[in-house]
Amino acid sequence: MTSAEKHYQKMTQTPASRLVLQLGIPTTVSMLITSIYNMADTYFVGSIGPSAQAATGVLFTLQAIIQGLGFMYGQGCGTFISKELARRDTDSASVYISSTLFAGFLTGMCILLCGMLFRQPLVLFLGSTQTILPHAMDYCLWVLLACPLVICSLILNNGLRFEGKSLYAMFGLTAGGLLNIAADYLFVMRLHMGVFGAGLATALSQCTSFLILLTIYMRTAQSRISFRYLSRSLRLYISVARVGIPSLIRQSLTSVTNGVLNNLTKPFGDAAIAAMSVVGRYSFFLACLGLGMGQGFQPVASFNYQAGKRSRVRQGLLFTMGYGIVVIGGAALASVFFAEPVIRLFQKSPEVVAIGSTALRLYAVGIMFTPFSIPVNMLYQSIQKPGIASALSLIRAGAVTIPILLLGVPLFGLVAVQCAQPIADIIAGLVSIPFIIHFCKNSADVPVAA
Repeated sequence: MTSAEKHYQKMTQTPASRLVLQLGIPTTVSMLITSIYNMADTYFVGSIGPSAQAATGVLFTLQAIIQGLGFMYGQGCGTFISKELARRDTDSASVYISSTLFAGFLTGMCILLCGMLFRQPLVLFLGSTQTILPHAMDYCLWVLLACPLVICSLILNNGLRFEGKSLYAMFGLTAGGLLNIAADYLFVMRLHMGVFGAGLATALSQCTSFLILLTIYMRTAQSRISFRYLSRSLRLYISVARVGIPSLIRQSLTSVTNGVLNNLTKPFGDAAIAAMSVVGRYSFFLACLGLGMGQGFQPVASFNYQAGKRSRVRQGLLFTMGYGIVVIGGAALASVFFAEPVIRLFQKSPEVVAIGSTALRLYAVGIMFTPFSIPVNMLYQSIQKPGIASALSLIRAGAVTIPILLLGVPLFGLVAVQCAQPIADIIAGLVSIPFIIHFCKNSADVPVAA
């Protein structure tokens, strides 16, 4: 039996719930490690002061855009890799990964060059105050320098996931994350390099992740990376971007929302920006519990949908939702009761703790609805229905949050900043339910030509 046939058998015959767990747990671990090393910057920089800590929150917006592009290329490419492997066509899968990796690197270089030319206007646009600006400029330097490799790392990571090799994908991100935490401690706490050191630690970890993921991909993946597989077809790149666009919307509109939030939080002071930065990163940590399993569900959905085994897609969807309700719901409920200690872990300022604990309780309530919105969003993206996936992404990523911020802050002040995202999460979860019901009612298996 060839490796392609073994892979087909694994993806179509392993019980759907077990397969989602096999692919989702490594992805969840890698996302949690990534979230932890993002919080490590927040934790270690918090020892410098609220303004320095707020700088990491301001640049989190730019990082989210870069990650959004990486996920757009990676998940768009991964869906086609999964489709071609379901047809047992490894050459076509190789064309997709090689071409997408090249496009992602060029995109990252463009961001790097443009960002370096307009670095100060960029960080001011993202919500930096004059007191935050020096710290934000230092951190931004390293975010930009690492940009091309971050995008390529996410493409490789998603390529491995959609090949059913989530465990290998986990190694690259986890190794980089652990290095980031150790380097943060060394550069910030021991060598006193401040925000500059935190940014350097992040960049080094991201470069390490890229090298590990590239090595793993070259040695283990069925699809191959080579210049001879580069495509000259514009249609291929458009197709990858079209399928991946919901991921870009999720990440980039979220970052735009964070930029709006930071700018509207400016009148309330650096403490408010720092508090929302802590809450934003911690709430992303909670959401990773669902995002990781949702990303584990994606290759199951994509492969089996293409193979005509749609009842297995339904089984995977229901399992992923049930997992999220139990795990995310429990973590969110704990956050409601222990909000103050969580915020105090990152910043001791009484003002930051007071603002952040209220916001965290509200965010936790909203996150309880993500087990409905995240899996169905990833489902429709994986079965190549990006229009529905994009519409659902818009609701949670900013289409609701931004109007609430723009209209609510002048009327209700800081409370509008604290409750805008939770309201969006609740609405997104409720809107997703009819799409879940529709798919489950229309998920009978269909014959597929060999």
